[in-house]
Amino acid sequence: MSNSHPLRPFTAVGEIDHVHILSEHIGALLIGEEYGDVTFVVEKKRFPAHRVILAARCQYFRALLYGGMRESQPEAEIPLQDTTAEAFTMLLKYIYTGRATLTDEKEEVLLDFLSLAHKYGFPELEDSTSEYLCTILNIQNVCMTFDVASLYSLPKLTCMCCMFMDRNAQEVLSSDGFLSLSKTALLNIVLRDSFAAPEKDIFLALLNWCKHNAKEDHAEIMQAVRLPLMSLTELLNVVRPSGLLSPDAILDAIKVRSESRDMDLNYRGMLIPEENIATMKYGAQVVKGELKSALLDGDTQNYDLDHGFSRHPIDDDCRSGIEIKLGQPSIINHIRILLWDRDSRSYSYFIEVSMDELDWIRVIDHSHYLCRSWQKLYFPARVCRLVLMVNKCFLFLFKVI
Repeated sequence: MSNSHPLRPFTAVGEIDHVHILSEHIGALLIGEEYGDVTFVVEKKRFPAHRVILAARCQYFRALLYGGMRESQPEAEIPLQDTTAEAFTMLLKYIYTGRATLTDEKEEVLLDFLSLAHKYGFPELEDSTSEYLCTILNIQNVCMTFDVASLYSLPKLTCMCCMFMDRNAQEVLSSDGFLSLSKTALLNIVLRDSFAAPEKDIFLALLNWCKHNAKEDHAEIMQAVRLPLMSLTELLNVVRPSGLLSPDAILDAIKVRSESRDMDLNYRGMLIPEENIATMKYGAQVVKGELKSALLDGDTQNYDLDHGFSRHPIDDDCRSGIEIKLGQPSIINHIRILLWDRDSRSYSYFIEVSMDELDWIRVIDHSHYLCRSWQKLYFPARVCRLVLMVNKCFLFLFKVI
């Protein structure tokens, strides 16, 4: 007879692998109360269990049940206060069978389950649960998920939560979950440069959080607001009536705003790692230059003097150039451009960035170099809305990637 039954895993000749049968038999012990010698009580619900199985699967239970304390006494009842019955049921099933079903559970139960995996030392279960939570993030659950991920130092889940919140900042600020964030998690979110909501919206959300968490230190929370990014009207008509910031703090913000260069202000910007944001997909457009539509089409293979490239004329003051307006203020530190390379000519250029099209900061200066073909340009990360590229000699054509 063939041993290729679909329920049986394939094994090499001479090897017997009936782990699935072992899992079924041990899992059956969980259903009944036979041979149980310890009972857990969670939310007034009793969970009979077997010491030897728990100890074999978990170092925490090994120390608890065989460590000489009262919990190690025969037929002991052990109350657990820091979890729910639903989450503990899932954990026992995993301990006895190595399986857990996450898809039908509410987010709150999954986060309790994740907490148990962390507390009782199941790193593989912790990783698998975190990976699943990454796939179901939404506005309603991302804040509480981030709180738990931060508490247990789960880097992948924390990173995914941050990316989701950065891309949906205004919706996150108005969600019910935002009000329930711990102070540490709250500050970790709003202090990020990439949490790119309008500063007025951030202030109002923090104001609501302070009302909802009256016992916390409101002064520390309000220090996260970047007051110089708010208009004079907002400072006087929104911030001042709240009473959470002193008149001196408001006057200092007005002073900084009036005396600083625009590009020196601590702006927030969208951060989209490893993606080209100078595209129509992200709302970018060419506002200055000839053949504007050619710059953002991404075709770097088929181009000539008539199509595939944007370009600009050379003038005496070297201020005409190709100017790109990004879809939103963004954090950038890398630009790739393709200079015209269909002949032997070389080019000199510089690149400047701005938020308001008035104050420009030069991030790349190749005005004294001869360059051609692909340019991979790195500079300190900056928040900007506009990118200007100016050629100082010859006819200049380029494509941003």
